[in-house]
Amino acid sequence: MPASGFAVIDFETTGLFPGGHDRVIEVAVVHVTAEGQIEGQRETLINPGRDLGRQDIHRVRAADVMNAPTFAEVAPRLVSLLSGRVIVAHNAGFDTRFLMAELARANYPVADPVVSLCTMQLARDLLSGTGRSLADCCAAYDIDLTGAHRASVDAYATAQLLASYIASAANPSIWGDSLALAADYSWPTMSAAPRSWYERPDGAQEQTASTFLGRISTRLPEITGPAQDQEYLALLDRCLIDRHLSAHEAQALVLLAEELGLSRHRCEVLHSEYFTALARIAWSDNVLTTAEMADLVDVANLLDIPADALDAALDQPAASLIVVTTAHFKLHLGDLVVLTGDMARPRSAWESELLSRGFAPRSAVTKKVALLVAADPNSLSGKARKARDYGIPIVGEVALARLASAFPLTR
Repeated sequence: MPASGFAVIDFETTGLFPGGHDRVIEVAVVHVTAEGQIEGQRETLINPGRDLGRQDIHRVRAADVMNAPTFAEVAPRLVSLLSGRVIVAHNAGFDTRFLMAELARANYPVADPVVSLCTMQLARDLLSGTGRSLADCCAAYDIDLTGAHRASVDAYATAQLLASYIASAANPSIWGDSLALAADYSWPTMSAAPRSWYERPDGAQEQTASTFLGRISTRLPEITGPAQDQEYLALLDRCLIDRHLSAHEAQALVLLAEELGLSRHRCEVLHSEYFTALARIAWSDNVLTTAEMADLVDVANLLDIPADALDAALDQPAASLIVVTTAHFKLHLGDLVVLTGDMARPRSAWESELLSRGFAPRSAVTKKVALLVAADPNSLSGKARKARDYGIPIVGEVALARLASAFPLTR
């Protein structure tokens, strides 16, 4: 059987330990012919079912992978893309270990070592005197690496690097031997039904009311009353604690509206009433501070409040505004607070501050916990899933700082 060429791969992962709890969150495959011609590229995000780790490195958000397939669901297509080809990666040991670990978790263990080449190791002979990083090797050939730590970017740059190696290598046998072995290599048979691959979105879409209202049915006539309104408003208030709507929170609002029989129009009315009540609270002392003004603008943007309604709320006291009786979330002394994810501030520092302000940091989520603080409010961690099941609010670090600052340091 003729050799098919090379399959250049790159994984983005939650961490560095494939044998432990770290998982793949993105994979890209670039096909390169035996002669060094790039002939195709595929990529997908992967839902790891856990927290995403250092998001500042790979820049994948939990909202990005919410609807992405699992590794088991992409494995059949991935194996077909690798079959008959030499696997190539920059630091191939890292990528092949993750590949083997993920296939084993998906109940498709690979018995024999895969046929692979490492562009980092090849640099010792083909780029003597150059650094070993992908950036260093690419710089030697003037290969663009803009947007590194995205699987598609790193894999494509590695494919270009491989093509440059092939063109410049004095001894072509280093490729021929590997190609022959790869052509005879047997991959496991994948019987699971594959899912469509799911590329990383080009930009982050900010969740606002307009991004989820379209998913709520239009019902006529209205069949709801004050009790349903208050239940929806209570959830809305909880979702807006940190003045941010996560994808999970938007989904929760849609599901509750459907469950309560609220129409899209009724939800829009409730959003307007909620904003009106917030404006009334801000004006209760007849002074609108800069912070209160900024808060009203934030909520207006999140709820897609019309500009004229925002202007009216900012320009005049709201003496005649509708009063909506929904309790606003507050922390209380002694509340249990749980942290999850790799935060910008060390978790130990947050726990010390929480203790000094009279709260009780905990490591596990129970029904008694008042608040979960996540590096990403859309976190897929087990703690976040349990908090959503219990109806516990989930906020980010900025919101925690604002909520905690109302309580003086005791030591």
